[in-house]
Amino acid sequence: MATTQGGHFLLLVSALRYLLAYATFKTVSPWWYRASLLGALLSYAIVCYKSLGSSQPTGAYVKKALMDENVQYLFLAFFWWSSKPVPLALVPFFIFSLFHALTFTRTTLMPRFLPPGPPATAGGPPQPHPLAKRLQSWVKANYDKAMRVVAYAELVILVRVLFGALFFRNSFVAPLVFIHFLRQRYYQSAFTRDAIAVTDARITDLVRRAGNPVIAEVWDKARELFARWGAGPIQTAGAARRD
Repeated sequence: MATTQGGHFLLLVSALRYLLAYATFKTVSPWWYRASLLGALLSYAIVCYKSLGSSQPTGAYVKKALMDENVQYLFLAFFWWSSKPVPLALVPFFIFSLFHALTFTRTTLMPRFLPPGPPATAGGPPQPHPLAKRLQSWVKANYDKAMRVVAYAELVILVRVLFGALFFRNSFVAPLVFIHFLRQRYYQSAFTRDAIAVTDARITDLVRRAGNPVIAEVWDKARELFARWGAGPIQTAGAARRD
């Protein structure tokens, strides 16, 4: 657990440093980018080991591992770590780690340093400190919102790597890897499905309003291509634990 949280801490500190510099157009060492992803690799590797156990040379184990969301994010983190920096790629990992850090703070750190609250009933067990309760309420109230931000951020990342490949800002492999990753997310995440559906509807509406038949035809062909490519059978796995 300590090592997992160490990975989250490394990711949070490094990603915050790198993203703040990126957002304010300041020069920052790529070391912070790679340190962020190193933290992601560390935390996800431990979670994957806990959920899957030692690797086994069997088809069933490989199949199960490939369908595990944590394994998918582990592979994605390694791909970003070994590729030319794409700053936006840190955003989903940062959000995941932020919520885990908040939960760890509430469940582990606060009980050690803050006195418990009074029992809810006479003779009952002590309640968590009021600050811990407020933090728990905030996490519950904002978790779904944060996951929606992750889903839309991943769509923005897709656009970034597509244009990056066209303008030689990243490799041509990056969009292929990330499109495959998003295909998996589409089948395993309701947030991703909703984000894609909303984005598709908005773009389609804009194209129709533009009244340009050429653009409309190109967009329809693109939608058809993506629909065909995404229609292949994919096994779904349980929800990612990312802890």
